[in-house]
Amino acid sequence: MQFDLKTVNDVFFRAIAAGPERVMEWRDPAAKWQPITGHQLYARVHALAGALTGWGIGKGDRVAILAENRWEWAVADFAVLALGAVDVPLYATLTAQQVAGMLADSGARVIVVSTARQYEKVAAIRPQTQLEKIVVMDPVPETGDAVHFGDLLSKTEAVPHRDTVPDRDAAFDRRAYDVQPDDLATIIYTSGTTGESKGVMLTHGNLAANLNVSTAAFSWDRRDRAISFLPLSHITARHVDYALFCHGTTVAYCPQFDLLPAVMREVKPTIFVGVPRVYEKFRQEVLRRASESPVRHRLLGWALQRGRRHRATLLAGSTPASAGWKLANRLVLQKIHAGFGGQVGAFISGGAPLGLDTAGWFLDAGIRIQEGYGLTETSPVIALNCNLPSRLGSVGKILPNVEVQLQPDGELLVRGPSIFQGYWNKPTATAECFHPGGWFATGDIARIDDAGFLFITDRKKDLIKTSGGKLIAPQPIENQLKADPLVANAAIVGDRHKFAAVLLSPNFPVLEAWAREKGIAVEDRVRLVADPAILAVYDQIVERVNATLASFETLKRFCLVAEDWTLETGELTPSMKLKRPVVEQRYARQIAKFYEDEATSHR
Repeated sequence: MQFDLKTVNDVFFRAIAAGPERVMEWRDPAAKWQPITGHQLYARVHALAGALTGWGIGKGDRVAILAENRWEWAVADFAVLALGAVDVPLYATLTAQQVAGMLADSGARVIVVSTARQYEKVAAIRPQTQLEKIVVMDPVPETGDAVHFGDLLSKTEAVPHRDTVPDRDAAFDRRAYDVQPDDLATIIYTSGTTGESKGVMLTHGNLAANLNVSTAAFSWDRRDRAISFLPLSHITARHVDYALFCHGTTVAYCPQFDLLPAVMREVKPTIFVGVPRVYEKFRQEVLRRASESPVRHRLLGWALQRGRRHRATLLAGSTPASAGWKLANRLVLQKIHAGFGGQVGAFISGGAPLGLDTAGWFLDAGIRIQEGYGLTETSPVIALNCNLPSRLGSVGKILPNVEVQLQPDGELLVRGPSIFQGYWNKPTATAECFHPGGWFATGDIARIDDAGFLFITDRKKDLIKTSGGKLIAPQPIENQLKADPLVANAAIVGDRHKFAAVLLSPNFPVLEAWAREKGIAVEDRVRLVADPAILAVYDQIVERVNATLASFETLKRFCLVAEDWTLETGELTPSMKLKRPVVEQRYARQIAKFYEDEATSHR
């Protein structure tokens, strides 16, 4: 279904058109699922918008949102945008000083936070900002001069739990309709893989243009269900939720990633959208469980082999008809599908490269993951693999309202109505990323095949050039390494050196369980990653990957690190992409050791 949206406020009006039918679901403290109807959504957005108006918030003013995924996030978002104001979504995992920098840069006057912990974070840095009001979603005591979210709703006639048809406010509706496509809608701070924080300015028209075509190939409707668990402060998750509201799909909010397995069993989604790391973790868990029993391990391998024979059929969107595949599906493959709730019809991946190995493994398991591609700066979708037959390893065909061209070095340039307006308060950075003619430089190396399918091969800045002049694309190799249950993350190094090497961050829960079985002490991670038996296991993992690589790509040395790489510790972006400069700086000593004998080494 293709839409004709002009602004994000049109998304809101499509959502409330559901009337007495549910638009959202949320898990209450007793783990019971509670619905929110279109009528309730209108009442809550209207009430919050009224409070913001009373505080003097109007067109162009910035309002920040610092919260996990929950229904209040969507209400705050719609209320801000309905007034023509600009929202500034912030990741709930940011430190106080990171929040301070973004609030000060954006000039936000109001912030809506989720919990007492988030309130305390903001209160500590408030003198560094221009904040006038702090709104807290949770009914927490002793929050100083903060305003409780629920109080703002209950003080109006639009009571939060009211099921009757709310009185529509013509003036409010008119104000929302009067917002124009060129009006700024949001400033999204993205550090990306370089670590520099930049506020991406997206207009209503940017977001609407992308929504109009990005999911046109899908026939989702009110019978469908999806889980909103990727951080809404990230453009991918926010775009997906907007699209789901447009299709009439019920959105169930999951505020914590560790709740996702339980939520999938309870909600039984028909649409599942995840970043590659979610799929990688799911695969690792399947492999881990299979490894606990020789019989299960052999059975899984047999079933995947059967699936591999039918890749072409699955890529065409059909179900294999052979007796062997049906048996493998009944005994093994449908159990893998059941891990997602058992009813998913559309598996989508975005936010980072999925990796050919991961995509192939899931395809062999009977799950065709439709990978998409885009950036925050492109609102975000540039391409989506929804054409049949699809191409394994491709991110699909370019959206019809987006133009692309390839530079001589393979860098992808794009232009169209969904391309951002620039970086907030950073005119120089804005100018640097645009080429003449309005072409935005994505920084990604790509190729397009004869059928028009787009393939992203690596980040331009990530390419490693050895001292011998060979170019190595690290991401595909890192994805192969991460396919092993014992590897959580990998970072290949070797720029301007004779050979490539790799830093490996273990999947510590799996590693520690294996070590205990072997009688290896796990209390000290530094000693654990230095244990000869552990190193031998990881050496085998590296060698298995090396066997698939060209000689100049092979990893000659590796180092196990004793730390998890996370968003909180700074090695990963919110979409779980590797911040290579951060890793290289943190492990400079280990990297230097790789090459200490480089002048005399013959490797």
